[in-house]
Amino acid sequence: MTTTTPPLDVATAAQRLGQNIRLARVRRRLSQEELAQACNITRKTLYVLEKGAPGATIATAFTVLWKLGLLGTAVALADPDADEHGKILEAARRPKRVRHPIDSDNDF
Repeated sequence: MTTTTPPLDVATAAQRLGQNIRLARVRRRLSQEELAQACNITRKTLYVLEKGAPGATIATAFTVLWKLGLLGTAVALADPDADEHGKILEAARRPKRVRHPIDSDNDF
C-alpha cells in the first residue's frame, strides 16, 4: 500500500475507475460481499477499490474487472498502437536513409 499522495490526475483516474466498477457491480445486482467473495478478496478491499483509494493494486482491479466481464477494456490501457507521442519519438530516431553494405563478392 502506498503512503504518498499521487498526482491529482492519477487520483482522479483512480476515483473514476472505482466509480465505474461500482456502477458495473450495481447494474449486475451484486453486493460488495458477493463480488468480493467471487474475486477472493475482502469486502473492505473492494470498498477501497470502488472509492479510488491509491492503495488498491492493479491486480485487484484487473481481477474485479475480469469477474465483471470488463477485462477486455482494461487490456487496452497503454496500448502501444494508441501511443501517438511514442510513435513520433520512435520515428524521429529512425535513420533518414537506409544504407546497404557494399558486397565485395559482387560479380557485376
